[in-house]
Amino acid sequence: MTVHAAEKAGQAGAGRPGYDVAELRRVEFPWADEAIFLNHAGIGPLPERVRSTLEAYGRDRAAAHRLTEDHLFKVLDRSREVAARLLNADPSEIALSTNTSFGINLAALALPLEAGDIVLLSDQEFPANVFPWRQLARRGVTVELVPVTDRGWPDEARMLERLADPRVKVLALSLVQFHTGYLADLAAFSAATRATGTYFVVDAIQGLGQVPFDVRATPVDILACGAQKWLLSPWGSGFTYVRRDLIERLEPPLAGWTAFEGTDDLTTLCSYRGDWRRDARRFELITLPFQDFLGMNGSIGLLLELGIDAIRDHLRRINRPVIDWAERRGVRLSSPVGAHESGMVCLVPPDPASAYARLTEAGVVASLREGAVRLSPHCYNTIDEMARVAELLDRIV
Repeated sequence: MTVHAAEKAGQAGAGRPGYDVAELRRVEFPWADEAIFLNHAGIGPLPERVRSTLEAYGRDRAAAHRLTEDHLFKVLDRSREVAARLLNADPSEIALSTNTSFGINLAALALPLEAGDIVLLSDQEFPANVFPWRQLARRGVTVELVPVTDRGWPDEARMLERLADPRVKVLALSLVQFHTGYLADLAAFSAATRATGTYFVVDAIQGLGQVPFDVRATPVDILACGAQKWLLSPWGSGFTYVRRDLIERLEPPLAGWTAFEGTDDLTTLCSYRGDWRRDARRFELITLPFQDFLGMNGSIGLLLELGIDAIRDHLRRINRPVIDWAERRGVRLSSPVGAHESGMVCLVPPDPASAYARLTEAGVVASLREGAVRLSPHCYNTIDEMARVAELLDRIV
């Protein structure tokens, strides 16, 4: 299939995206023609609006008299607002954090777990969603890893069965699995955990920004997300969502100085009388990297302008040339197609390492994870680029 034919076929199947991809590339990703960048599951590039904002902010940071305390803290206020909009949450439910691990560790240390309790995980989760829970063994808490299916995907049926065990107190699961792109049925797990009184903790870093998620429609207890991948934000930015009626029931495991009432008034900090804040700021550790959160504000703002639903539909459309190539050539996909499909396409050719190396030589930036070549395009990638990858694979494999 030629590039032009692939473009026309994709448009016929799902329609054009809800935004102008060519204009998006020109304005926000002017370097995009230098390479075919398909590694947003590893690191997201910064939109031009963010790069220029950070450059200007760096000049102000160098001349620190230009930055007021009020300006700095308003950056963080805005970060809570945009993160909340992304989830359909309230800003009071957002604690800013520098990575996903912070939120998972918060859940592991703050949830009321005792000896004999079980934390349920799918096997082959990313380590950030395993190691914090494993550390609870010294308290007598057991981590149970449910084996994946023969396709390498979470065994959702078995996990739902295990939730009936009253010893299972926490279900911790990724919204999207990092090496297969498997999109979990969070609605089913949300309903089951609400019915059994099980805490539901979600690692959302591989999903937010490419698939929509609404915590009002699909309640969870704690959700952790670093922003440096699909949210196209600087390293050191991210957030943790804590369900409103759970916030005041959790004792923060670490005490940040702004986590207490009364610390907004920087002229009377030595009173030390305030109790924990009643919103999710009680879990924050200041000082946070203001410049990184300023960047996150711009990046999430852009994604919200485009629309996460539109981004999801765009990715499904442009991934078709590679998926069709794999089906035609009999190359196994470790990523699902259909209900559990995300924006990742994960291929398992006969020699994945060689295929990955040759794609890299041809200017395709992808990743090699758990024996699969992982392609993870985003909002500004085109069906032309994915058709080009399919053509390269046809020569390589």
